[in-house]
Amino acid sequence: MVSRRDLSSLLAAGTAAMAGASFVGQAQAQSANETAFERIRRTKKLRIGAVAGAAPYYMKDVATGKWSGFYIDLSQALAEELEAQIEITETTWGNSVLDLQSNKIDIFFGLNPTPKRALVVDFSVPVFNNAFTMIAKKGLGKKTWDDFNAAGVRIAVDAGSSQDQVATRLCPKAQILRFKTTDEAAAAVMTGRAEAQCIVMMLSLTMLKKNPSLGELVVPTPTFATTSNAGFRRETDKTWRDFVNTWLEFNRGLGLIRSVIIRNMESVGITEADMPAGITL
Repeated sequence: MVSRRDLSSLLAAGTAAMAGASFVGQAQAQSANETAFERIRRTKKLRIGAVAGAAPYYMKDVATGKWSGFYIDLSQALAEELEAQIEITETTWGNSVLDLQSNKIDIFFGLNPTPKRALVVDFSVPVFNNAFTMIAKKGLGKKTWDDFNAAGVRIAVDAGSSQDQVATRLCPKAQILRFKTTDEAAAAVMTGRAEAQCIVMMLSLTMLKKNPSLGELVVPTPTFATTSNAGFRRETDKTWRDFVNTWLEFNRGLGLIRSVIIRNMESVGITEADMPAGITL
């Protein structure tokens, strides 16, 4: 038989359990409704994506696992402004949008704004200007987009990247060969499986500086210029995007962004003098 004291204890325990469950439920609901900006401020963690082998954007030391590059430096400076620490998730250019959508990361620097991407994610103001180039096998002799847009021309790209979208759109007659990474696409040109690799200027300059035998740099005419921006998961509340835009504009005025880019370019042997005529940061 249950005594009055035992009954009171059971009722108290049940009430406490219900209160605990209610608290957990409220916390989960709050977490589900939390914006990216609110989560960063609460946890003091800024989750970013990074692409290995994408110098000078992102570089990962194989031996130590340490990341560097101008987008790592910019992310670190942004995190310091937020009194937060960065947490890095390794990704690819093609998967970065999916990582934003699935809430794995809060921001990804290095996205070219394309209409297809703009359907599902938001973009910051431009970080710097860029252009699409080709690393072509030496002696190929092609100089325009129309030259590359021909049957029998094989163009290597990293799947899902902006260069994939541009080559597909501008060179529909060519054969587009898609690879997981930019290094694999470059290997296709080196081994003769492709005549050219479509890639943004900053990456092509770095790759050719490291290995001139890859081919020759071609900026197909008319020049197809683009910008390098940050991407965000789409939210109704635009506080996070607006904060980053304000931060970028403020630090562009201070010269921080330019100095970070130039310093990391120089770390891989590139100077502004290496940039093709008519193209500036």
